[in-house]
Amino acid sequence: MSEPVRRLELFTGTGRRRTWSEAEKAAIVAESEAPHTSISAVARRHGLSASQLFTWRRLARQAVTAELRFVPAVLAPDLPQPAQVDLSVPSPRSAAFAGIEIAVAGATVRVGPEASEAQIAAVIRALKAPA
Repeated sequence: MSEPVRRLELFTGTGRRRTWSEAEKAAIVAESEAPHTSISAVARRHGLSASQLFTWRRLARQAVTAELRFVPAVLAPDLPQPAQVDLSVPSPRSAAFAGIEIAVAGATVRVGPEASEAQIAAVIRALKAPA
């Protein structure tokens, strides 16, 4: 004699993975980066696993780093001076300096010709980092 069915599970829906637009991902990542925010709570609120949200956050950081590019500099002698000069951040200039000056977030850094792209990128990231 067989036993009657006591419990029956019925799965509805398509069972497909949910696809997120880039805008939705960016909004969820931005929400998770707010101060004093639980990443797990944000993930639950949007029906994600925390590991998926951590992956999106890592990919977003990599995309920002990948956007940092350097372009060739062209030196043109005898250019006219600009009509308006910003004197808020004075920078001592010497005729012997053969590098470049980088002004980021109110700070000016002088970089010599021997600096590598990685060193310059590290300096820029450090200047942009929140205090």
